[in-house]
Order: sequence, then C-alpha cells, then structure tokens
Amino acid sequence: MSARVFVSLGSNVDREAKIRLAVELLRARFGQIDLSPVYDSEAVGFDGSNFLNLVAGLSTDLEVEAVVAIFRDIEDRLGRDRSLPKFASRPIDLDILSYDDLVLDAPGIRIPRAEILYNAFVLKPLQDIAGDRLHPETGETYAVLWQRMAPSAPRLDTYTMQF
Repeated sequence: MSARVFVSLGSNVDREAKIRLAVELLRARFGQIDLSPVYDSEAVGFDGSNFLNLVAGLSTDLEVEAVVAIFRDIEDRLGRDRSLPKFASRPIDLDILSYDDLVLDAPGIRIPRAEILYNAFVLKPLQDIAGDRLHPETGETYAVLWQRMAPSAPRLDTYTMQF
C-alpha cells in the first residue's frame, strides 16, 4: 500500500542549484512528485542568507525509516554537514513533514514535524499542495492552520524557479 509523504526542502548555500539537484534526486528515487511554489524567506534562529523553501509531495511503498534514510542520503550527497549546529547555513535540508496520518516520536524521527505548526516557510508551501489534508494531531486542515498563522507570519516572497 502506497503512503503519501510530504517533505520540506530548504537551502541558503548555492540555493537554486541545491534545490534543483534535490528535486532531481527525489524524482529519480520516487518518480512523480508534486511541488509547491518556492518561497524566499529569512533565516530563522541565526543570522544568515535567505533560504529558498518548498514542499514536495510523493507516494511510496517504503517504510518511514527507509524514506528518512533516503532524504539523509540526498542531504549528504549535496554537502550537508551534520557537525554544524541545528541553526546554521546549509546547502540542503530535507525534513519529512508527514507520512500519511502517522504520528511517530522515535529517535531522530518526529512525525508530523513540529515545525508545521510554527514556521510559515513550512506551513505555507504545505498548504499550497495539501491544503485539504488533515494534520494528524490537530485534526485541522493545513489550509485552516495557514489561515490562522498567516496574519502574523513573517514575509514569504514567491521565488520563480522552473523544474
């Protein structure tokens, strides 16, 4: 049975090239993927260059741990340095946001990802491609969650990229 997975992509180092490569690698591994618009947003938690952020939706028969391992491999291939602090510049960041309606809190994997509820650069692109889907813990749609966050959300500028 195929699971629907949503993953956030972010980069603030060689950002266009790294986002394009990450999308290519996701397509090579998972086939057809849906992409949200790309957003330009300020770094959160540290002073750094702006990020490009988007969300990809994909379907897979793999277990969640295997999907996370693939995402980490893509990050490694694109130069992610895991020795850096959590809040630092990075060439690519792939975070699994949701895996069907799974709720999981295991070492290294938290699904749904907590950032959905408090980072506009995660929630906005997620609601763009999955607005009618329910957050597995709140039971609200991503569109409703975004409507609540939007009035106080930091600015997100749409960034034009062709894939």
